[in-house]
Amino acid sequence: MLLVRVCDRLERAAQRQTPAATAFLSQREQALVRLLLPECRFFGGIPEAERKIAYWLPDYIEEEDYFTGGPIVCLRASFYEENALTHRDVLGALMGAGIRRDAVGDICLHETSCDMFVLAELERYLLDNLTGAGRQHLRLEPIALSEAKKAPQKIKELRVTVSSLRLDGVIAAAFHMSRGSACDAIHAGKCAVNSLTCCKPDRAVAEGDELSVRGCGKLKILQSGGETRKGRLALTVGIYG
Repeated sequence: MLLVRVCDRLERAAQRQTPAATAFLSQREQALVRLLLPECRFFGGIPEAERKIAYWLPDYIEEEDYFTGGPIVCLRASFYEENALTHRDVLGALMGAGIRRDAVGDICLHETSCDMFVLAELERYLLDNLTGAGRQHLRLEPIALSEAKKAPQKIKELRVTVSSLRLDGVIAAAFHMSRGSACDAIHAGKCAVNSLTCCKPDRAVAEGDELSVRGCGKLKILQSGGETRKGRLALTVGIYG
């Protein structure tokens, strides 16, 4: 139903030549929308955002103009004690204030501040009502999207060898599990390739693909280093922290 609503809204906008945007979508939802509407564009406030809105613009509107005072705003919440809040604390405070999850984009935590991307319609309400998270008092102020910053994502490089670039083999090597356990996780629908669920253990993967296994974590295939002396393939993968 979500995909139906999103696609219907964007298609009607294209027919009428008027701008339109959705609420924030997860990476999986973005991948599904991209399959149905290849011409659709996505933006989350900053280029490296994970949660993004889908939008369509007619030719007479520039992206820069649309997102200046447009559908997304960034609020910076400042607090005093360093590293005192977690992502869960901030998201919990937003949900406790009655905010829908799809109205909130990325939450970028820093030592004494947090940049939150939300739908523009919520800006005034949050400035007036979101006063704390966890045990910290928050001081909110709107900032330009260009001033927002995302904390660098931690990634640990790992070198593994596999017999082939099959999904089950790469997952088993990267997450230190048996090939059988990897197959079971894939058949159970716990694995995703580039945000889309994959239930085929023999699916071929390639450099640049992102793989995730529920309960284990997420990785990106960074480099294929060729064959080893024993005829196996050497891979460098990045495990997200």
